[in-house]
Amino acid sequence: MTTPFALPDRLAAKAAPALVADDERHFAAIAARLEQALAEASDRLATLRRRPAGPGQEAVERDLEIHALSGRIRMLGRFGLDLCLGRIVPADGGAPVYLGRLGLSDDEGGRLLVDWRSPAAEPFFAATHGTPMGLASRRRYRWTRGRITDYWDEVFTEDGLEDAAERAALDDQSAFIASLGAARSPRMRDVLGTIQADQDAIIRAGSHGALVVDGGPGTGKTVVALHRAAYLLYADPRLSGHRGGVLVVGPHQPYLDYVGDVLPGLGEEGVATCTLRDLVPEGATARPEADPAVAALKSRSGLVDAVEAAVRHYERPPKRGLEVETPWTEVWIGPEDWAEAFAAPEPGTAHNVARDAVWEELLAIVVDRNEGVAAPHLLHRALAQHPELRAAFNRAWPVLDPAGVVADLWSVPAYLRACAPTLSDAEVAALQRDEPRAWTVSDLPYLDAARLRIGDPETSRRARRREAAQAVEREQRELVMDHLIAADDSEMQVMSMLRRQDAQHSLADESGLPAADPDELAGPFAHIIVDEAQELTDAEWRMLLARNPSRSFTVVGDRAQARHGFTESWAERLERAGLDRVELASLTVNYRTPAEVMAAAEPVIRAAIPDANVPTSIRESGRPVEYAPVAALDEVIDGWLAAHAEGEGIACVIGDPTFEPRPRVRSLTPSLAKGLEFDLVVLVEPERFGAGIEGAVDRYVAMTRATGQLVVLAG
Repeated sequence: MTTPFALPDRLAAKAAPALVADDERHFAAIAARLEQALAEASDRLATLRRRPAGPGQEAVERDLEIHALSGRIRMLGRFGLDLCLGRIVPADGGAPVYLGRLGLSDDEGGRLLVDWRSPAAEPFFAATHGTPMGLASRRRYRWTRGRITDYWDEVFTEDGLEDAAERAALDDQSAFIASLGAARSPRMRDVLGTIQADQDAIIRAGSHGALVVDGGPGTGKTVVALHRAAYLLYADPRLSGHRGGVLVVGPHQPYLDYVGDVLPGLGEEGVATCTLRDLVPEGATARPEADPAVAALKSRSGLVDAVEAAVRHYERPPKRGLEVETPWTEVWIGPEDWAEAFAAPEPGTAHNVARDAVWEELLAIVVDRNEGVAAPHLLHRALAQHPELRAAFNRAWPVLDPAGVVADLWSVPAYLRACAPTLSDAEVAALQRDEPRAWTVSDLPYLDAARLRIGDPETSRRARRREAAQAVEREQRELVMDHLIAADDSEMQVMSMLRRQDAQHSLADESGLPAADPDELAGPFAHIIVDEAQELTDAEWRMLLARNPSRSFTVVGDRAQARHGFTESWAERLERAGLDRVELASLTVNYRTPAEVMAAAEPVIRAAIPDANVPTSIRESGRPVEYAPVAALDEVIDGWLAAHAEGEGIACVIGDPTFEPRPRVRSLTPSLAKGLEFDLVVLVEPERFGAGIEGAVDRYVAMTRATGQLVVLAG
């Protein structure tokens, strides 16, 4: 096997056999086992795919194993030896323990790699000189295209490194600090091997209630959130073993693109990611709310309750009875019959889904009370086909369109006033508009609430089509069985076994029956991670709470980056939104933004928010913030591109909508830059971002996207 070490000449001392020979032997064993594991997984997957699905739970278990094997094969194909993050050496003289993106054992059960999420791996991330957690030393690898191009050791005891030769690799922090300044790319870098102790503690925290990860720019909030998702899926009994899903909600699509490789790189490909816009179909084209006063009104959680009142308006049993003529006699359906039928659906059943239950209950009530008039099935069919009764039911419990209900609220003042009686006349008037379906971002919580409460308008029709298709399929199956049984002249009459119930289930074929495409974002989810959560309104929180009955959240944000202000504590804010079990974890170390940039950015935000959680940078770039006229924009970009060869970093122009993006140079607004990072940030006329908190936050966010150089252009 070729050595995995490809150290540059300047690190030749680190290539000494005394330093790397043990690693090379261990990597050889890992390589052999990886090849074997990939072959075994591929063979097992092929066997499972050839096996019939089987009934019920057996089919579910087969599909889950296929999913798990497919993910493992992709993971093994995505990485090789670079599955290994590093090693730890126990202080008690035990053998080194190697950490990996996944666990790997040899044929005899010996550990070749310990999964980074296991308790045995925790000291690799959490050990410090003050709390060594039983370690003598720790080694981290830096991989480049499958080869180790650097590594560094940390020691926690006086004899952690046995001789002087081993000290060539001793590098307590400088290699890590240097890695923070490495060139960025359009995708978030793999940082699993450099997770720090303060971050790891949050990643491994429990999932009961809401955990707030509060931190300023560059503290690794997003890194923590995404790695926490992978950790909980592995270690939390509520989520592991496919018991519950995880949803990650980001602020905008560029953010989702930026972090898109992180979870697959951690072996988790089944985590759903979205923005709030993605939760409802109308979100794709929704515009910002033009009137701030209207946006403030719609941000109220309580106003979303108007949707429930609006739907209840269509679920009122008739107060007058109805006489229905049948072939046998006239049948009376009184108000009490309607009321009893309307109470039939289980609590929480969507309106359109409940229609069939109400209808069937109504027919059953009438049939039972008129026992003896006719055969029950004949009376039932006659009532079901009665046009006047059907019309009365459609009026009493109509099929509703969720978007139509919300549109009515914004276009019929009397309807809104009846559904939201606490609104003043002026507020009712402000919420009305000429084009009720001209959706805005502020409408999304209402559209979502209506969709969850009402359900798909096609539900009833789809169910009836499915029942009809099943009836046809059953009839055809009966004809085939009758023919086979009639033609069976065997002594044992084997074909008669087709009449048994278990055989009936086996013969049933539902693959061609009409079915709805599942809404993968409708939930429920066992855990939801919300990044840039400081921007969410009370109404928007309702969208997420509806998808998480257990109220298990990771809430990631920075009060100082809230564009519309954030004067409450996190506990007060989330309690008002509907979360009552809240814990706070603060990150205060800025790993990303150079001290020179933070020195310029801190006064900007402190002027508007004196108590802002401004983190302390742990590195310097050696480049002061530059100031130049707007006319120098092209010169700055051209100079940076010339100085940085293809593939060495990315840049962003923030604040100039006329700037045409170039390869490796993006153009974004401050809002769309939030959560991203760039080697060079060129900030164009930041004074034009506006006054007050919103303008200060936009300037602060834009400035702190820079990981290397910040240039501010003024008019």
